[in-house]
Amino acid sequence: MAERFNEVVLPHLGDALALARWLTGNAADAEDVVQDACIKAHTGIAGYAGGNPRAWLLTIVRNTSYTWMSRNRPRGMMAVGDLGDLDEMAAAHGTNVRDEDGPEASLIAKAETAALEKAIAGLPQPFRETLVLRDINGLSYRDISVMLSVPIGTVMSRLARARSLLASELGERHDRP
Repeated sequence: MAERFNEVVLPHLGDALALARWLTGNAADAEDVVQDACIKAHTGIAGYAGGNPRAWLLTIVRNTSYTWMSRNRPRGMMAVGDLGDLDEMAAAHGTNVRDEDGPEASLIAKAETAALEKAIAGLPQPFRETLVLRDINGLSYRDISVMLSVPIGTVMSRLARARSLLASELGERHDRP
């Protein structure tokens, strides 16, 4: 059982932590969520029937995040992670997300990142969640469909709507004087 847990869960802990940070809004809470999720994954590893182990673990993390937040946060409080998670995920895969050509480019990139984070935070929860799972975590439409218990068409329409809302919000920001 420990060997299977090591094969299925451990390679995806970084992505699990990144998703938990996006959902909870901070690293300390995300670590608590991932720890709880790992306990659940360890308990349920015998029932893992194969397929995409990353999607299986991220489903557990997602469900654990919402359970944890319902117990530990006031209802009206909403949090989101930050795009720094992209850098960590890219480094883990040996790529570079941002190409910074100097201090000016770095400053512009930070301002654009802050605007994007704010725009993502402003999305309605179903759109934000779908966008993060697809565009940040890179899950397939099918995996997201299973994870969220919605048809693939719903995943696709939520993602299109989320991207459209982001484009509108970010376009409006660039149009402002």
